[in-house]
Amino acid sequence: MARFTLPRDVYHGENALEALKSFKGKKAIICVGGGSMKRFGFLDKAESYLKEAGMEVKIFDGIEPDPSVETVMRGAEAMLEFQPDWIVAIGGGSPIDAAKAMWIKYEYPDCTFEDMCKVFGIPELRKKAKFCAVSSTSGTATEVTAFSIITDYSKGIKYPIADFEITPDVAIVDPALAQTMPKKLVAHTGMDAITHAVEAYVSTAHCDYTDPLAIHAIEMIINDLVPSYNGDTEARNRMHNAQCLAGMAFSNALLGIVHSMAHKTGAAFADYGAHIIHGAANAMYLPKVVAFNAKDETAKKRYGVIVDYMGITDQSASDDEKVAALIAYLRKMNDDLNIPHCIKNYGADSYPTENGFVPEDVFLDRLHNIAVNAIADACTGSNPRQPSVEEMEKLLKCCYYDTEVDF
Repeated sequence: MARFTLPRDVYHGENALEALKSFKGKKAIICVGGGSMKRFGFLDKAESYLKEAGMEVKIFDGIEPDPSVETVMRGAEAMLEFQPDWIVAIGGGSPIDAAKAMWIKYEYPDCTFEDMCKVFGIPELRKKAKFCAVSSTSGTATEVTAFSIITDYSKGIKYPIADFEITPDVAIVDPALAQTMPKKLVAHTGMDAITHAVEAYVSTAHCDYTDPLAIHAIEMIINDLVPSYNGDTEARNRMHNAQCLAGMAFSNALLGIVHSMAHKTGAAFADYGAHIIHGAANAMYLPKVVAFNAKDETAKKRYGVIVDYMGITDQSASDDEKVAALIAYLRKMNDDLNIPHCIKNYGADSYPTENGFVPEDVFLDRLHNIAVNAIADACTGSNPRQPSVEEMEKLLKCCYYDTEVDF
């Protein structure tokens, strides 16, 4: 038996944010990140709509990118004090992910962060509050997923929380919010979205319910991501829907080792100022993982189906030719989006960034531990080819140096 779970309601399209007016309850807490949602007026609108619905509203703001365990605990304390019956998270993946974890702690104050990280082990929620997620970025799709990513900076590791209990009750996918994204964020979140769809399609947990969502998301993304990056507003609106479809697919089909590697490298070099942004990590690792997974015949054929829908080769091409075409296409997308091909170039002069870069000796020194942690990541189990620690080390080296995967 398998399970397919989505939010009860997904409000999408122009002015979808107004759905907040219809919510029923006494108190709502809005969880938000930095200043962009306030700066563009969306926080004020959300607060106004909830008040119009008759609710007392509290704001919990300042949730950082890649939210920390400490921020989760502070937010849960604020919820315990305020006692909301609606939690509304608005913004990118970070405030929504953080609010999901806060929700668990609010409903179960004795629950530790370690308890939260037990895969599909969270007790029943909604005894105190329902959850609404309002997405402002076109990539994470956390507004429709059963996942949350929280960073333990003391360990330099991102931990995925995975349980259908944290699937939001309501998702609001209003394209106006996505129009506020800066160009680099469009690139990173867009590559996160295509990684979600590709990994969901070849996952060992894929099914008839997830495959159409993954394929259609890929078809939309290859048409709209680069134009969205280059300023096409209609393409950006469509990307907001495409990433949501990809999220619906992976929330139920699960992911693979692209995400395992991204989770375990993202904060691994934070002490060097080298934070590898999640979407950029996925973009760099995805072509290498496609090459690795394609050694599995079932995965190779499914990559071939993806290529057939993309229309980038003749359908009479061999599966090996289709895999090569897919890898080349993904690398070209990275070029078009100004994303480097490997960790070595991330943060280097070829990729100007506020972050530092990852020195080779530091990478090699930490490689084994990163590989061990990646193998243990919740996303690894549904990858079509299960790597050994030695193979994971080799794969990570390929992602550092941009060398060929030949094992």
